[in-house]
Amino acid sequence: MEAEWEPAAEKAKEKKLWRKIVGQRYLQIMALLGVAWMIVFNYIPMYGVIIAFKEFDIIHSISSAPWVGLDHFKEFLEDDSLGYVIKNTLGMSLLKLVIGFPLPILFALLLNEIRSIVFKKWIQTISYLPHFLSWVILGGILATWLADVGIVNKVLMALHLIDQPITYLAEPKYFWSIVVTSDIWKEIGWSAIIYLAAISSVSPELYEAATIDGAGRMQKMWNITLPSIKGTISILFILAVSGILNSNFDQILVLRNSLNETSSNVIDVYVYNVGLAESRYSYAAAVGLIKNVIALALLLGANSITKRLNNTSLF
Repeated sequence: MEAEWEPAAEKAKEKKLWRKIVGQRYLQIMALLGVAWMIVFNYIPMYGVIIAFKEFDIIHSISSAPWVGLDHFKEFLEDDSLGYVIKNTLGMSLLKLVIGFPLPILFALLLNEIRSIVFKKWIQTISYLPHFLSWVILGGILATWLADVGIVNKVLMALHLIDQPITYLAEPKYFWSIVVTSDIWKEIGWSAIIYLAAISSVSPELYEAATIDGAGRMQKMWNITLPSIKGTISILFILAVSGILNSNFDQILVLRNSLNETSSNVIDVYVYNVGLAESRYSYAAAVGLIKNVIALALLLGANSITKRLNNTSLF
């Protein structure tokens, strides 16, 4: 009897599954279109990564290009400029991670404490606006503000903090701070959206119970809000760590010049100048492959650490 019941149960499950699929057929079609798009534009082009091991040019096809093995990887690792390129990339990325990652969390927590809905909406709108402007526009604004006759120099001289105007974008020592500050200014409001969404899902009953127990705003923020969104923070931290070698190419390309090159030459700019501008596509692919392998290792490492610390991970 048990042997007869099992096939019947399996058939019932299959019928239930097919009924569910048919009932969700339009959603399934939408999902399949997304999967097809990903396969066509994300997975099929991965075949082209083999040019990192070949000497490819626009005359030959990928298959007919001659093999050179690891020559491009060795050339990159032996390049004299590799040291300061890595230093600039890691320096700015680590500053963005250490300073720029916690600030949207703090901003979201403070926004959540604002009781006036109108004032809260105004603050959100003002903080979101820079995100929708391209770095070409913002780069022009920053270049004007930071020029020797710009508003920054005028304010600092009016406050007697400096005696002579400073051309900030011409000084390599200021470049990292300009990049980090402008990136925070542009993205802090937009980055806070996901934290605000996570905060909105926290049960109001927790806050009511804390109020009855005599907890103040800071105590509720620290003991209720932050622990409730730690999963979201962990996931975004994993993604931030995995992208630590990805400098903001648009931002740096707009702000860099020949005078600040020693502080602005990062991996992405190096690949653009050496690999693409000189039509060395295989060399550019090799450098990109190295960067992606390191990013994968960082992703796996950060995922493993956060999983052990608070049982939250991407996979």
